Amino acid sequence: MEHELKEVIKKCDIAIKQEDFETLMNYYTDDAILVVKPGMIARGKEEIKKAFIGISKYFNNTLVPTQGEMIILEAGDTALVISQTLLDADKNDNEYSMDRRATYVFKKNLQGEWLCAIDNSYGTELINK
Repeated sequence: MEHELKEVIKKCDIAIKQEDFETLMNYYTDDAILVVKPGMIARGKEEIKKAFIGISKYFNNTLVPTQGEMIILEAGDTALVISQTLLDADKNDNEYSMDRRATYVFKKNLQGEWLCAIDNSYGTELINK
């Protein structure tokens, strides 16, 4: 059986592709963080939404994220997701790889919904920067 988090992440990828950042924010905790790039972190939904708008513009509004292989480690209301995150865009001169080994942390809220608390598409590459 597929883990329900795979569907949540797929919905997030679709929201990013469609630039539907209002819907995307529904999948983040209020105190979530997003690694925009190594050395730059957005904190909270307002900053994360602004960051995604900037990321979208950087990629000429053509960013399409998808997930490859994914491992989900769940303990109670917390899950660590290790994923091959593939980014596609009409921009070829990128400073960072478009084939990433992402790490995400999700927390289950009181309604039983998985929300992203830490969004790090760079994974362990952060320690190399």
